[in-house]
Amino acid sequence: MNARALASGVFFLSGVSALVYQVAWQRILALTSGVSMFSITLIVGAFMAGLGAGSHLGGVLSCRLSARRALVGFALLEIAIGVLGALSPLVYYDLLYVRAAPLYRSPWSAGVLHFLSLLLPTALMGMSLPLLVRGVVRDVSRAGRTIGLLYGINVLGAACGALVTPWLLLRFFGVRGAVACAGALNVAAGAVVLLAQRLFEARTLADAAKPEPVAHERTRRPLLLWLLLYALSGFCALGLEILWFRVMDVAVKSMAFTFGTVLFVYLLGSAAGSLFGARLVERVHEPLPLFLLAQAAILAYSGLMLALLVWLPSDTPGFAWFFEYWGRYDGFRLGQDWGELRPLLLLYALLPVLLYGPPTFLMGLSFPILQSAVHDDPRTTGRTVGLLQAANIAGCVLGSLLVGLLALEKLGTTATLRGLLSVGLVFCALGLATARRRAPFAALGVVLLALLAWFPSQEAFWLRLHGRAHDDSLADEDTTGVGVIARMPWNREAWNLSFNGKGQGSLPFFEGHVVMGAVPALVHPAPTDVAIVGLGTGGTAWAAACRKETRSLTVFELSGSQPRLLARMEERAALPDLLQLRRDPRLRLRVADGRNALEQDDALYDVIEQDPIFPDRAFSGNLYSVEYFQRVARRLKPGGIFCSWAPTPRIFAAMAEAFPHLLGTPDHLVVLGTNAPLAVDLPAWLARLDSQPVAAYLSEHERARLRSRLGRLQSVWIEEGSTKPNRDLFPRDEFRTPQD
Repeated sequence: MNARALASGVFFLSGVSALVYQVAWQRILALTSGVSMFSITLIVGAFMAGLGAGSHLGGVLSCRLSARRALVGFALLEIAIGVLGALSPLVYYDLLYVRAAPLYRSPWSAGVLHFLSLLLPTALMGMSLPLLVRGVVRDVSRAGRTIGLLYGINVLGAACGALVTPWLLLRFFGVRGAVACAGALNVAAGAVVLLAQRLFEARTLADAAKPEPVAHERTRRPLLLWLLLYALSGFCALGLEILWFRVMDVAVKSMAFTFGTVLFVYLLGSAAGSLFGARLVERVHEPLPLFLLAQAAILAYSGLMLALLVWLPSDTPGFAWFFEYWGRYDGFRLGQDWGELRPLLLLYALLPVLLYGPPTFLMGLSFPILQSAVHDDPRTTGRTVGLLQAANIAGCVLGSLLVGLLALEKLGTTATLRGLLSVGLVFCALGLATARRRAPFAALGVVLLALLAWFPSQEAFWLRLHGRAHDDSLADEDTTGVGVIARMPWNREAWNLSFNGKGQGSLPFFEGHVVMGAVPALVHPAPTDVAIVGLGTGGTAWAAACRKETRSLTVFELSGSQPRLLARMEERAALPDLLQLRRDPRLRLRVADGRNALEQDDALYDVIEQDPIFPDRAFSGNLYSVEYFQRVARRLKPGGIFCSWAPTPRIFAAMAEAFPHLLGTPDHLVVLGTNAPLAVDLPAWLARLDSQPVAAYLSEHERARLRSRLGRLQSVWIEEGSTKPNRDLFPRDEFRTPQD
């Protein structure tokens, strides 16, 4: 095995580990600041900021090291990353989350803490490429090829890491096991480099014996120009990535495995582009026009494909299936419906490849082209790579923060895309000013101008991705996500509320939500203060307010669009129960991550209820873990009741571990957890149900259903040790971990 192949192999392992860490750390840190887009954007921004700082630091350091010492430095970095990675749950979970959660009460203090806590390991990751380049690249005429190959292999490893993390590591080993595996890969990569020093030294001596090539004239563009262009490219890339993933989240009706799967396709495209570019780059004599052309094409293609989702007639062959799928209440259950090959291929192969396959390929292709244009001295290759990476990552951080925190909130997806498309005109203008062949830039400029003028409206775009067009449906979007209210496909007299493509409830209310809301309110002697985690269409919250003794009803809802949509529904349909809830003076609605809000607040409640969420939804494990239930138990007043459904044995086992006393129905549709014994007192419960205020609040049909459910409540328990429960760092149900 030669030195370049060995370097590529260890950098592949490094790429795998980096994505395992990113997914695992994002999951842990989201416990401290919530799983909202605001929180996730801050975590991703902090992660990337550390990478950028490390890239610059590694570049500066590489100039002071010989090739041999740079390789030793790379090996030690990998070992250090592995050790820090394996220990990271102790810092991020056991220390920062369990013991220092109050420090994260302010969103901005959370962002600063995320950056500080991630700085050391991510900076070490960022330093690795400059040091490896300094140790491997000796021939500047082939720098673009070598660096492009290394980068492509690293991104290919990252793609594999994105895929194996949810499907294998989190599923079978949990978060602690996943980062331990990643740490082992880092340590192995570092150890291999240290053990193979002679092979690298032989390569260095062989290269040193060759006459030093003279840099091509094509490399004489100012480095500052390339830094600015690469930063602008990173800004567009991260902005597009956020928009693509939002569209995919809605379009596939995502599950827990979705993010890793679609990220795999994204990174695979970038890796393929970089590897192809590494073979092509030595034949490129004018890197700047080709780089500018790639950036303009990325934006033009992206805008055109998203516009086609709306412009194509719904009965277009090949497209009709998607339109019908988008109109469903729920979607393909990735990780479960293995007998359905067609939706798997259409949703998770064809759709992402069409949406962002060519753009990510061009992103990867741009990297070796850029590298070939800037290197003229093997002693400074590491510094130059570090500067370029730092500039690109700075653009990425700015793009993620502006798009994720500001643009989506104020403008929405379509207007944000228009803003990015206008940046494409800058690339076209620069191409027209510098390229000999101007026709491609002129053509792309025309496409971008046409998209800016005629791109579909916000509501038209999102209604199309919900299988609706030009009807009385409503759409709303902000940073938290996309909400739509549309008529039920099977009942035109009822309405469906969806969030990010997935059904959240109906208007009029589903009977199950009414039962869930009312049962604990009727069982509790005097539910003065009630909290609900999850608004949905409001059925659970409305039913929970059926007692006159209730003086406050606090609802925590992650989606900011849902309350606005429900307010607009008052003008569209006669829905007295919804109107009653929205005008209830006891209601206090907070747009916040419910788990995070309960932990950060000091308020205590008589009843805490959880609006049902399917256990295979992304981040649902945060609401079905032992640790979450234990924290809820601490927010109950003496004699307080927590209510949830327990659709799986693991959820029921988690509740049983957190609450010493449980009442529930035999099917676990309603399970009540308490800190003190709760007697089965059916006569008292029915007396409250039949009292005048409750009878005036609930219909006779609803009270009949509740009478049946109350009559089935009994003490329930689980045999100790019979089932492993869900935990914060091992969400078994979310990732479909096989039963023991």
